[in-house]
Amino acid sequence: MSRKYFGTDGVRGRVGEFPITPDFVMKLGQAAGRVLRRRIQGHRHVRVVIGKDTRVSGYMLEAALQAGFSSAGVDVVLCGPIPTPAIAYLTRGQRADAGVVISASHNPYHDNGIKFFSESGMKLPDEVELEIERELDAGFECVESNDLGKAWRLEDAAGRYIEFCKSTIDSHVNLKGLRILVDCANGAAYHVAPSVYHELGADVFTIGDKPDGFNINDGVGATHTENLSRRVFEHGCDVGIALDGDADRLIMADAYGHVYNGDELLYVMIRDRMLREPVKGAVGTLMTNYALEKRLGELGVEFVRAKVGDRYVMEQLQARDGWIFGGETSGHLLVLDCQSTGDGIVSSLQVLSAMKRHGKTLAELTADLKLLPQVLINKRIEKGFDWKAHQPMTEAVARAEEILKGRGRILIRPSGTEPLLRVMVEADDKSLAQRLAQEIADTF
Repeated sequence: MSRKYFGTDGVRGRVGEFPITPDFVMKLGQAAGRVLRRRIQGHRHVRVVIGKDTRVSGYMLEAALQAGFSSAGVDVVLCGPIPTPAIAYLTRGQRADAGVVISASHNPYHDNGIKFFSESGMKLPDEVELEIERELDAGFECVESNDLGKAWRLEDAAGRYIEFCKSTIDSHVNLKGLRILVDCANGAAYHVAPSVYHELGADVFTIGDKPDGFNINDGVGATHTENLSRRVFEHGCDVGIALDGDADRLIMADAYGHVYNGDELLYVMIRDRMLREPVKGAVGTLMTNYALEKRLGELGVEFVRAKVGDRYVMEQLQARDGWIFGGETSGHLLVLDCQSTGDGIVSSLQVLSAMKRHGKTLAELTADLKLLPQVLINKRIEKGFDWKAHQPMTEAVARAEEILKGRGRILIRPSGTEPLLRVMVEADDKSLAQRLAQEIADTF
C-alpha cells in the first residue's frame, strides 16, 4: 500500500506548506494518539516523549503536536531541543509508548518534519504508519475533558542522554590526551555533544554550537565538511567530529586533509570489534563503496546491501540473527548492541575508543581500506522513459560489468525528485570509471 503522508523518514516538508502546517501536525498527533491507545488496549493513559531540534518552527510544531496528543487522551513528556537518537533512548528509559522528534535532519531551517519511534526506540513499522494515515483520513474528534492528556517537561533530559552516551563504551576507556574539534551543526547536539567528550577526558573545541533558530546546517555540520580538516589543523586537534542537525549522522576528519565518510568509520568499528569477538556480517546500501564490501569479504565478514535509507539498513539487520553493524556512506551508522537507531555521538565514541585502544590515528586504522574512485553522471530523461528496457544501455552495462569483474561495480537508479537517471561507476582506476560511466550515459 502506498503512503500518503509518510516518507522514508517520517513526514517532512517546507514549513507553512502542507503537510508541515500547525493544523495538520495537530491532526497527526491526534491520529497517532488514537492508534497508540487502540494498540495498547488498556485503561491507563498512553504516554509519548517529544523532542525537537533547534529550528525556529519547532516552537509552533511542538505546541500543535502536544495539542493533538492531548486531545486524543495521550500524556506528553517534553524534552526540548535534543538529538533524535536521544528520543529513541528516552522513550525506552521513560517506558513510554512512543517517541516523536520534530526535525528535518540535515535540511535547511525552513524545512521541518515529524518522525516517530516505537516503545523499543526503533522507527515505527510501516503498518503502524499506514494505520496512522488511515486514522488521519477519519477526521478530528476530541476526547471528553476528563480523559484529556497532560504534559510536563523532563528537565534533565540532556543530562540523562549524556550519561547514556558515556555508558556505551567500556568504563576503562577514556579520551584523555585527545584534542577533539566538535561541529554541532548549530543543531540539537549543541548542548550535549561537547559535554560527552569533555566528561570522558578530552580537550574539546566547538563550532556550530550557537543555534539561533535559522542557522541549523548552514555551512556547518556533517553535510558541510569541506573545511572540517582545515579547522582541525587550525585548532591543533587530533580529530574532528561533524554531526548533522539532529545528530543522527557522523562524519570525521583528521588534520591532514582527509575526511572520513560512513563507509570508513563503519570499517573502523567492525575491525575493532573483530579483535574482541566474531562479527557475523554488516549491512550497507546501494551507495556503499565496493572497496568496503570487498575488504570485509577478505576478512570473512558477510556483507549485504539495502536500499538507500537507514530504515532499510535496519530492516536487513533485523532479518539476520546476531548482526549489529550497518550504515550509510552519508554517516548514518548502526551499532545495535549500543543504540537502537543511528546515533552520531555514540558512533563517534566507538571510533574514538578504537583510536585509544590501539593507539592509532584514523589514517592508520583505515590504511588497509582503499576506497574506489566513484564517477557519477546525471542524465535528464523524459517522463515515463523505461530505462530498464532500453537495449543500448543494457548492452553497455553488460560490457562494462564484464570489464569490471572484481574491480568495481555499476549502479543505475532514477532520482526520486527530478527527471534524472543517475549512472554511477566505481573502479580501481578513475579514468576507467569515467570512461565506462560516459559510455553508458551516452546510450540514452
